[in-house]
Amino acid sequence: MDTLNQVLPLVVLGVAFYFLIIRPQQTRQKAHRALMAALAEGDHVVTIGGIHGTVASLDDDRVGLEVAPGVVIDVARAAVASKIQDA
Repeated sequence: MDTLNQVLPLVVLGVAFYFLIIRPQQTRQKAHRALMAALAEGDHVVTIGGIHGTVASLDDDRVGLEVAPGVVIDVARAAVASKIQDA
């Protein structure tokens, strides 16, 4: 019984750690992978640096963002944080 009292708090801590930290991170990673797979030309996106732009071109690891008329910058595909839903 004494061993159970020593191990039980560690088990509870491990379960809490999983549900509070690991599982939400896995969910965010899955959503980000889905976003990367669903990117298409013409989508309005925001990068992790806060740059707003329209996807002008797509490559395996790069995205061309049009940030102003005629101004296209290349960013890493993983740097796209979110897609802006048009209202």
